[in-house]
Amino acid sequence: MGIVGSGFVSSLHAEAMRRVPGTSLLGVASPTPGHAESFARAHSVPRWYTDHRALLEDSRIDVVCVGAPNHLHRDVVVDSARAGKHVICEKPLARTLAEADEMTAACRAAGVLLLYAEELCFAPKYVRAKQLVDAGALGQLFHVAHSEQHDGPHSNWFWDIARSGGGVLMDMGCHAVELCRWMYDKPAVISVTAELGTYMHAGRTLGDDHAVGILRFGRGQLGVIAVSWAKPGGFDDHAELIGTGGVSYVDLVRGSALPTFSSSGYDYSAEKAPSERGWSYPVYDELWNYGYVGEMQHFVDCVRGDAEPLETGEDGREVLRILYAMYRAAAIGGLALLTVGDAERAQEPIRPWLEAQVRP
Repeated sequence: MGIVGSGFVSSLHAEAMRRVPGTSLLGVASPTPGHAESFARAHSVPRWYTDHRALLEDSRIDVVCVGAPNHLHRDVVVDSARAGKHVICEKPLARTLAEADEMTAACRAAGVLLLYAEELCFAPKYVRAKQLVDAGALGQLFHVAHSEQHDGPHSNWFWDIARSGGGVLMDMGCHAVELCRWMYDKPAVISVTAELGTYMHAGRTLGDDHAVGILRFGRGQLGVIAVSWAKPGGFDDHAELIGTGGVSYVDLVRGSALPTFSSSGYDYSAEKAPSERGWSYPVYDELWNYGYVGEMQHFVDCVRGDAEPLETGEDGREVLRILYAMYRAAAIGGLALLTVGDAERAQEPIRPWLEAQVRP
């Protein structure tokens, strides 16, 4: 395996790879000076490159994992496919639908897998909740609500719309959308509504830092999402599942944490924790709990031919199409259908909402 990207999520993928038997991480690429080398030293990777195309020349690499910023996904995935490598691509799949279509077409033409890294579908708690739904424990499921919130992303590029494609709805809304789709076995979304705002970071970005939305599926089921870069107090990820015969609550972080009080503080409790002094909530085996290990094991099984992909490039494209509609719904202040015109496909999803903000 090889990794393109040297930031936070690439570190998670590298550690997840280490836990999957029979895999070796042979190289890392990052154009940022010094980043690939420091990443390689931190994760015991034998080779590092400043150009991902050099990594692709290594014939021993079967799979490339893409953790680079969103605007680089298209080039890395297409180049990897042409080099005959299977690809794991971090969410969101692409910055635009046009780029997503190029990526899926390139992988299809090359006969390689394009695997969409939506780790929540592999998080043990959410997997168990899905098993309960499938077993009929909740009756007929009709309401899935998911929330993922904290006070901001890890890197500055998330604030650059030209690189990210959108704000928090683009970054974290994709988690909530796909969790809702997966819980319902991925029926079509018919319409969406959304409300967005910029509350905590108005001086730093034109993008949204808080978003809520509703998805209506083809059989009338509802998906309710709430995502935020504007919520103090650390990382929060939870869901509520309601059916005609029951209800289930999933708390990904606090539900598996060890409530701890420390006067002096300590080294690390959990992702995006504001402090380790006073009360905090250290998470047991964070990497496993968030789904990264199960996700990587599943993707390796798919490459080996032992499993059918649960999350594909087509899933990532559909999530992106839904996000386009949600930004459009927020721009018009009403309901939006899932149609996306040719001109819209080539622009970042957030553009209609941004344009609506500057109108008199």
